[in-house]
Amino acid sequence: MHNPLENAAVPGLLRRLAAIFYDSWLIVAIWMVGVTVDTFIGAGSEGSHLGLQVYVILSTVAFFSGFWIHGGQTLGMRAWRLKLLGRDGETVTLRQALIRCAAALLSMATLGLGYLWMLIDRDRLTWHDRLSDTRLVLLKKD
Repeated sequence: MHNPLENAAVPGLLRRLAAIFYDSWLIVAIWMVGVTVDTFIGAGSEGSHLGLQVYVILSTVAFFSGFWIHGGQTLGMRAWRLKLLGRDGETVTLRQALIRCAAALLSMATLGLGYLWMLIDRDRLTWHDRLSDTRLVLLKKD
């Protein structure tokens, strides 16, 4: 069986960050739905926003995991011709997607060190690539 990762180009850091920038606009729009609902439900109260916090986390994980499992590309990744695959070129599993979400958060929480790691990694992989056993590839132009 042919491995689609054999001759695949590894995208650079700037292309990855550009896709994240695109996707962040979509994520913020999704969050705004939750903020709007939270505002109307709790209008005038000083109560907890736990429901909103849960919504923000779950909607973000669902956004990325859903796109990665079904087609391997978010809208930002599509615009920048990036695709997420399993280590051997297979479709990403739910487990891999969830691990990647958590590891990407860790990569960002360390002031981006997990992303910058690709600049010194022998295979140009980020922490979340390694921890989730996934690979980001650059697709050829049509």
